[in-house]
Parts: sequence; C-alpha cells; structure tokens
Amino acid sequence: MKLFFNIFALFCILVAVNGDCGVVSKQQWDGLNPVHVEYLARPVDLVIIQHTVTRTCSTDASCAEIVRNIQENHMDNLNMWDIGSSFIIGGNGKVYEGAGWLHVGAHTYGYNRKSYGITFIGNYNNDTPTQASLDAVKALLRCGVERGHLTANYHVVGHRQLIATQSPGRKLYNEIRRWPNWLEDVSSLKN
Repeated sequence: MKLFFNIFALFCILVAVNGDCGVVSKQQWDGLNPVHVEYLARPVDLVIIQHTVTRTCSTDASCAEIVRNIQENHMDNLNMWDIGSSFIIGGNGKVYEGAGWLHVGAHTYGYNRKSYGITFIGNYNNDTPTQASLDAVKALLRCGVERGHLTANYHVVGHRQLIATQSPGRKLYNEIRRWPNWLEDVSSLKN
C-alpha cells in the first residue's frame, strides 16, 4: 500500500510540474525526440512572440504537418537539437509542444536561456491572427503562471524588439502591444 501512495505522489508531482496546459504533445503531432536537452531555470519572466513566415493552417492535420516540417528543417538542415520554439500556435487555436516549459529553446539568440519563444504559424505581415490562436496563447500564459513556469509579472515582447527581424509581423505585433504584460522599453533586457 505504501508503494501505491509513493507512486501516486510521484505522479501528482510530475503532473504539477509538466502539466500540459492543453498543449498538443510532440507524441500527438508525431514529432521527433530531441537529440539533446538543456533544462531551463524557472520561473521565467520573458515571453518572445514570433511568426513562422509560412502559410497559415486551420486544421489539426495541416498545423501538425507544418510543425513537423519546421522541426525537420531545424534538426536536419540547421543541426539544432530540436525544434527551436518553446511552443507553436496554429490558426486552429491549438498550442503545439516545441522545447516546452522545461527545456531551453533555440528561438532568439542571446535570450534562449531566459525566455519562452512562442511562434505563430503564418506570415503576420500579411495574415491576421485568428481569435482562436490569440485565445490559445493567452490561456497558455495563464496556465504557465499557475504552474510556476512563468512569473506573475512576466513580460511579453515581439521578436523584432530584440534582434533585427520583421517577426512577429506587423499585424501580430500590433495585437500583442495591447496585451497587459507588454513591455515597450526593452533596454533593460538587451544583451
């Protein structure tokens, strides 16, 4: 009986730490396991929003296919350990696991060990983010705070604020600038 309670307690701890927050796991989207992992010191206080500059997706099958293609490109062509983003957001309103809550991603050079990179599928210079995708990210961030992955006073920034890029695209950038955790002045973050 004691063994049962110990196993149950361990299960509860793992669920609390690795809580899925409604995220589509790598296993569910048929992703590859990472070649290597580095653990992220948590809680984190920085979220970087990006876009893929690919076509958008609106179905589970098309979004999972794009995520698999991104991971294959990152691992096979760029020699990365895994897909670079922490999470990838589909136009279908689903959040796809990338490096996840626990591992260091490879999304923004110089900021990977102190942030989560959340990447929207699409080109948001042209596309408008779906309400479902925006709601999914907001729910993910709330869950991240509740589970202790993000600090309560975390900051959201656009990729373009930290490096020379157009990411996350004009339309998505305009949207995130209205979020309550938006950080306009990133001078305190600059490396």
